[in-house]
Amino acid sequence: MLSWFERNTHAASEWTLESLVAAKAEHRVSLVVPARNEAATVGRIVSRAREALMETAALVDEIVVIDSDSTDATARVAAEAGAAVFAAGAIRPELGTYPGKGEAMWKSLFVTRGDLIVFMDADLVEWDTHFVPGLLGPLLNRPEIELVKGFYRRPGEHGLDGGRVTELVARPLIAMHYPQLAGLVQPLAGEWAVRRSLFETLAVPVGYAVEIAALIDTLGERGADAIAQVDLGRRGHRHQDLFDLGLMSTQLLAAVARRREGVPGDLIPVEQFLPGPAGVERVTRDVLTHERPPAREAR
Repeated sequence: MLSWFERNTHAASEWTLESLVAAKAEHRVSLVVPARNEAATVGRIVSRAREALMETAALVDEIVVIDSDSTDATARVAAEAGAAVFAAGAIRPELGTYPGKGEAMWKSLFVTRGDLIVFMDADLVEWDTHFVPGLLGPLLNRPEIELVKGFYRRPGEHGLDGGRVTELVARPLIAMHYPQLAGLVQPLAGEWAVRRSLFETLAVPVGYAVEIAALIDTLGERGADAIAQVDLGRRGHRHQDLFDLGLMSTQLLAAVARRREGVPGDLIPVEQFLPGPAGVERVTRDVLTHERPPAREAR
């Protein structure tokens, strides 16, 4: 019997753009780019995707950028490149607003129309437009698949590593608590696709734990064989500061703990230590671990 990895791992090259457009039929596809202060990269992402996947081939029906409190020209650049741009805080304002990537993705459910949603990070500097067709391949050709993760070779020593947070936090958590997900090459990859009918039933952490939470909850609700992964080739992006990665790791740990035993409160104070005039400066940063309820409940 084939393992999960053998059954559910694909390569983007398995499908041609023409075959995917034909398989799309009555489906509607939304490409969603959550962005915060990414004016340097978001315009090229939007323009290239629009030209290749909307104007040259009718695979994507809309490109939506959700701007998460940017202080630079992200919104203007994205709009000029051809995206529909929404400020996260202005979407369903009666629901309130929180900072974070997951919040932007959750809010996207209220302004997009697609039954298939593809998410892409806004800080990509090394990528190609085949990312989107590759992620859609399993959804359009395998009706049992509901969530698709991308993986790719990254610039650096190891190439296929998932990054520091993945290797030091997410992969050990998966090994200990969710071994059914151990075959995922890069579980925290920002490039993934999902059926709206699934995503709108999931609780969504407002920060960086959105990917790990979606995988755990899909595993629990639909089983491992509702998840697939696709080799997207090569990808490059901006790297986070180590101290910021500590906050991201806290959000991941909180999301897993919430699903296993419950976590009281929505803020976790994290103590960090930096060089200062007196030798060591102690800094306390509150990490937001709030989760949004399933979007279907907020309609």
